[in-house]
Amino acid sequence: MVDFTDTAEEATFRAQVREFLEAHEPEEEPDAGLAGDWATAEEAQERTSRWRAILVKQGWLAPHWPTEYGGMGLSVKDQFVLNQEMAERVGSLAGLQGIAVMMFGPTLIIHGTEEQKQQHLPKILKDEFQWCQGWSEPGAGSDLASLQTQAIRDGDEFIIRGQKIWTSGAHTADGMYFIARTDPDAPKHRGISFFWMSMRLEGISVAPLVNMVNHHGFNEVFFDDVRIPAGNMIGEE
Repeated sequence: MVDFTDTAEEATFRAQVREFLEAHEPEEEPDAGLAGDWATAEEAQERTSRWRAILVKQGWLAPHWPTEYGGMGLSVKDQFVLNQEMAERVGSLAGLQGIAVMMFGPTLIIHGTEEQKQQHLPKILKDEFQWCQGWSEPGAGSDLASLQTQAIRDGDEFIIRGQKIWTSGAHTADGMYFIARTDPDAPKHRGISFFWMSMRLEGISVAPLVNMVNHHGFNEVFFDDVRIPAGNMIGEE
């Protein structure tokens, strides 16, 4: 049987987390989570951004990352302690961290080159560079093996052609991490590679997808012969 009772060290950490959160939560702020009963998506986003800045300053934005890459290197149980206390007073820690902390950063830590880690990880931890994720396509949502966006090798560059859809935050993102087909002749579950690109490159266009309550979060993204360095590939081709 697993004992979930806090050890002395975990109890001390829990008390530190509680004290920290109580010190930073304004008295007028309701206990409503990240979205909760907020009137608008903009208000929820403003609260999320404020708490993210607080966690960045404290060094708690990436508790699961190794310390050598700027994380806290917390044990699994300490992560649960932090998640529990955050959930009770602020909201989901994952919602505050964002996709770069939860997905792109850990992928870089495992598969990226040292140059790529030094280029991106510090900016992620300081929340200085905003990312979007290029996964879904019109004919390839959950079935990512059906994606058709191409990455065509041309010397020291790749030429990106295709489209992504339902791309959250693409209209405000500085960069995108995405997957594209590098070998069109391979079986559909193979021949796919992982890249990153700046969203400021020539050939990228973003079209909004506005929902029924007039909120713009999703987008379509089109790539018209966008050129990126071959060094933007993460991991092996």
